[in-house]
Amino acid sequence: MPSISLLLFLPFSLRNVQMEHMPSSNDVSEKGSLDVESTSAKFDNGIDPVAEKKLLRKLDWILLPLTTLIYVLNFVDRTAIGNAKVVGLEKDLGMTGYDYNIALTVFFIFFIFFEVPANLALKRFGSISMALLIIMFGLVSIGTAFIQNFAGLIVTRIFLGIAEGGTLPGLTYILSRYYRRHELVLRIGIFFGLAPCIAGAFGGLLASGLLAVNDIGSVTSWRKIFLIEGIITTGFGILGIFFIPTDPKHTRMLNETERELALRRIDADRPVKTHGDKERTTWKLVWRSLNFNTLLCSVLYLFVNISFQGLSFFMPTVVAGLGHYTPIQVQLRTVPPYAVAGFWALFVTYGGYRFRVRSLTILFTIPLVLSGYVIAVATPSHHARYAACFLCVMGLVPTAPAIVAWGTDNASPDTMRATTSALIPSIGTIGAIVAVWSYLPTDAPSFRKGSILNVATSSTVIILVIIGALYIRWENGKRERGERNYRLEGKTTEEIVDLGYKHPDFRYQI
Repeated sequence: MPSISLLLFLPFSLRNVQMEHMPSSNDVSEKGSLDVESTSAKFDNGIDPVAEKKLLRKLDWILLPLTTLIYVLNFVDRTAIGNAKVVGLEKDLGMTGYDYNIALTVFFIFFIFFEVPANLALKRFGSISMALLIIMFGLVSIGTAFIQNFAGLIVTRIFLGIAEGGTLPGLTYILSRYYRRHELVLRIGIFFGLAPCIAGAFGGLLASGLLAVNDIGSVTSWRKIFLIEGIITTGFGILGIFFIPTDPKHTRMLNETERELALRRIDADRPVKTHGDKERTTWKLVWRSLNFNTLLCSVLYLFVNISFQGLSFFMPTVVAGLGHYTPIQVQLRTVPPYAVAGFWALFVTYGGYRFRVRSLTILFTIPLVLSGYVIAVATPSHHARYAACFLCVMGLVPTAPAIVAWGTDNASPDTMRATTSALIPSIGTIGAIVAVWSYLPTDAPSFRKGSILNVATSSTVIILVIIGALYIRWENGKRERGERNYRLEGKTTEEIVDLGYKHPDFRYQI
């Protein structure tokens, strides 16, 4: 597939990107203990740029395909129910009325509550927890192939929500342990932007292929989709126990020289250097994550998620309403919007990385979403409404990772970064619940009410991003003028470490 080819060759294009170091005011002793002695000079940290490029290339070759593949499996298993719906799932399970919407809602409720705990567990226990989550949602998918009624579907959606809740924030957190702040947005954009496109395209192709082959014993029709996808995911999760990397200080994928360089790189972005040591997780740091920047990004993600999840779960249904298509034709027609969006996501994400202005990336892509839904509301033309699907997917795919990266970039120290990277998708998942109830059977096939809602949310996102960018510019100005230096007065070493994003030397990414 085109998106997969881009992913494999992307590290070659990344290696020529010029790197830069950020200002800092603290150093690390040779033993890794904290040293908070101030300096007025820009931080050099002794990083060899040639060695850094080599390490960055290695990280890209290992982490980007790995995180993308994990999130592809996550997204395919999550949205398989949409493909199953158009080939008889509701009829076979005796579902009527709003049963499908209820099943989706139950999934997201449990998804929300397990995102933050899963990420804190990842920080505490390492990558083994991520591998276990993958195995769990793979097994749940296999189990879905054998359910016989609506109650069974509800049970599987509950466990799927628990298992999948920690995937996106966990992958974001893992990347944040290896990449510097200005590098992170591109890498999150790649795995988070490409994965839904690959999953959307691959899921449709796989579903159409499985429907065309012979039944597997008692596993027929839509059940084959869940069984095969679940087996693939479970097998990958078992392998993941051995090769999903933990943090740079303990991972086996780096030698000692690379490990030291990786730790210095991350320290170069921190106002207080920890040399890979993690601060103690406390409720104070967890609660501090509920700051203006995190809440702003959470609300942005919530509004974007109304559109993003709505399209993911209802795209086959929307496409089916555009003409008289067979189930296989419906599945195949969901592929092109995702394939085009995959290329577009890479272009936009790389542009945002080069200009290093997160807010502009969002302001550049959201108008596409707005235009798509305006078309969906304004015209009954099947061709125009299908074109609107392209615009919406192209706008949404790069926007969601840009929001997550923006919030994660501006979170520090480590506990807050783990919490924030989970909190934004967690609060944002409320938008998915709204999406479920904005695409109702009574509004089919045009789903006009859902489209009108998405016009409103897209417009609101534009306003909120401008407000957020202006606030960050104002706050960074105060720090440049030394108006936040009072925060260091009378602080112990540990308290200065815990300041994180509140440290006077910390600069927000706009």
